[in-house]
Amino acid sequence: DVYNPDGTPFIGDPRLVLRKVIARARNRGLTLNVGPECEFFLFQTDEEGKPTTKTNDEAGYFDLGPLDHGESTRREICMALEQMGFEIEASHHECAQGQHEIDFKYAEALHAADNIMTFKLAVKTLAQKNGLHATFMPKPIYGINGSGMHTNMSLYYLKDGKNAFDDPNGEMGLSETAYNFIAGIMAHIRGIAAFSNPTVNSYKRLVPGYEAPSYLVWSASNRSCLVRIPAARGKGTRVELRCPDPACNPYLEMALCLAAGLDGIKKKMTPASPIDYNVFGLSD
Repeated sequence: DVYNPDGTPFIGDPRLVLRKVIARARNRGLTLNVGPECEFFLFQTDEEGKPTTKTNDEAGYFDLGPLDHGESTRREICMALEQMGFEIEASHHECAQGQHEIDFKYAEALHAADNIMTFKLAVKTLAQKNGLHATFMPKPIYGINGSGMHTNMSLYYLKDGKNAFDDPNGEMGLSETAYNFIAGIMAHIRGIAAFSNPTVNSYKRLVPGYEAPSYLVWSASNRSCLVRIPAARGKGTRVELRCPDPACNPYLEMALCLAAGLDGIKKKMTPASPIDYNVFGLSD
């Protein structure tokens, strides 16, 4: 945390911003759990150690060695993170050449944001140790997939620890609170995007054809949408926001997502009907 010389919290501290919104949620008897999916590229370096955009990697989604040239570095990152207390859930090659993803277990929002900052530092440090350059730039190469930071969110009740989004009797297994949360995110997404996608390069990723969202739609059975509801239900019921990228400040991004969701709950917002077809197939 950042403090002023007199010991008072610094108002410009992004961690403080998230703390304040978490406190607002707790006053409503709720807490937010977040599971981020951080994607990144591993590039080769030149004779002077400066990064290039060469990968020497022909691998695709979930490919293994020998095609996946970054597998050993990714494994080393995972082992280092586990030594620091991370619970790694998945580690794999992503769609684009040189692109990777490591997923760690969800945590309460503040802890999750802290984990992202630690994760990015570990990835960059261990890549450099192995003569590679790791970048979280959203779209480093034109014409291939960019890197996102899909943000999986679920609200839990403080009183009984139950998932506030889950309703076995509800349509699609979702509670009214879940629909309100989705509607809040959709209503505020333009403002959120200024922070969840903070660079010019961020918007080079948000174009049709590369699994990144470019339409204001949500669905439970569609990967081309902005907000997706993964198949898991019960404790695993969650809302996945697919537009954020790893260039963002995770404290501000999570604070805004939670604030938007709470606004939707407070105002009992209702989302538009889900879009279950591939929106990338729409004509201009």
